[in-house]
Amino acid sequence: MDAIRSPAISDTEETLDPADWSDVRALAHRVVDDSIGYLRDVRERPVWQGMPDAVKATYDGPLPRLPTPLDDVYGQVAENLMPYPMGNIHPRFWSWYMGSSNFTGALADFLAAVQGSNLGGGNHAAASMDNQVVNWCKEMMGFPRSASGTLVSGGSMANLIALTVARNVKAGANVREDGVSAIGKPLRFYASDQVHSCHRKAMEALGLGNKALRRIPTDAKLRIDVAALRAAIAEDRAAGLQPACVIATAGTVNTGAIDDLDAMADLAAEETLWLHVDGCIGALLAISAANAHRVSGISRADSVALDPHKWLHAPFEVGCVLIRDASAHRGAFAVSQEYLESTPRGLASAEWLYEYGLQTTRGFRALKVWMALQEHGVEKFGRLIDQNIAQARYLTGLIEQEPLFQLVAPTSINIVCFRYRPEGLEEGALKALNIEIMLRLQEEGIAALSDTTVHGEHCLRVAINNHRTRRADLDLLVAETLRLGALLTR
Repeated sequence: MDAIRSPAISDTEETLDPADWSDVRALAHRVVDDSIGYLRDVRERPVWQGMPDAVKATYDGPLPRLPTPLDDVYGQVAENLMPYPMGNIHPRFWSWYMGSSNFTGALADFLAAVQGSNLGGGNHAAASMDNQVVNWCKEMMGFPRSASGTLVSGGSMANLIALTVARNVKAGANVREDGVSAIGKPLRFYASDQVHSCHRKAMEALGLGNKALRRIPTDAKLRIDVAALRAAIAEDRAAGLQPACVIATAGTVNTGAIDDLDAMADLAAEETLWLHVDGCIGALLAISAANAHRVSGISRADSVALDPHKWLHAPFEVGCVLIRDASAHRGAFAVSQEYLESTPRGLASAEWLYEYGLQTTRGFRALKVWMALQEHGVEKFGRLIDQNIAQARYLTGLIEQEPLFQLVAPTSINIVCFRYRPEGLEEGALKALNIEIMLRLQEEGIAALSDTTVHGEHCLRVAINNHRTRRADLDLLVAETLRLGALLTR
């Protein structure tokens, strides 16, 4: 018996458009009103709450065979989805390094979906806006107008795109045609031991393997040791390997540490290596007034990865990669297709944006960035960056004043690593205690933190990347951590 029986084909033609647009209009107004209330009152809700079993069960339901009135469909969303978010729009969500979105960006995503353009390229307004947002990103990073770039899903893809171009440029062979087996000497890429895991995945995806990424020790501030990097490059050359690329980190995930970008640019130039900057955490410091100096040298990179869905607070998802050599960028991905030939006029008379990355089908990510930047201006986003960094300094001061707290790593930008540390507990017991504090903060809806290990010491991690956070929220975090620590150790 067939699992799904096909109904008899009808002569009646159908559409997904509503039979009565007035009903949809009324529901759409209700959705917008509810959404405004959802964001307006976000502070009054728990940061996170677990789903009851009855709600979880709704996500095991069977495939719907027959229609359900749209009002009822939205009712299910309002009841079973909206109260149980990850929580990253909440002012006390500091678990992982994520932006907190904004309402204008949400409206932009709605408009982008309504317009429905495919950003594979072509001669239409959405593609022009995509190019404009990339050009704005170049300007923010100090890149020349002649550079290239593309919007992608996020930092992992942005880094993969950049490292693909670096591999192809430095391979000494036609990797696109002949594969990595044609590379004469094994390539080596270099990054600090704090580098994001997406770079390992990139090495694997590029056919070079994890061993092609050499991790270099870091200093007391968790920045790459440039002298050790220089020695590693010399050692690899002597061993018959081919140094190809250095990956500088502008803001590590663990602590926010920023490598010395100018020193790495000097070294890359001396050694004729590709300099890539993973700036998904901190590249946008370049637009801030008080902290732009921290990423001095980023404009000297061959490529930069950055994330507008972090410190530009665009709704997920939108990342960006910039490549100084536009011809190398296009050369790494462009493929001629007979069904996508350019024409002198009409829809196919503009460049194909898909030729700068892996996706032929691309969503309209640019609008949410474009609208928010137009509404607020880039200087306000720079002030919000400075505000988050000042808040991290404030929290660091509170931690340093409290004898029961230990600051585990120096606060570089907006990530604070600390732990509750009463006397007499061994390392294993300290880790268990701090994890329990973290989980109770989440389960009680107070705050969402994450944990990590820095220099062998387990700690709690507060990543303040939220335009809704206030110092009073940090005061509450300190008070509640002390309360829970006392409760768990009495």
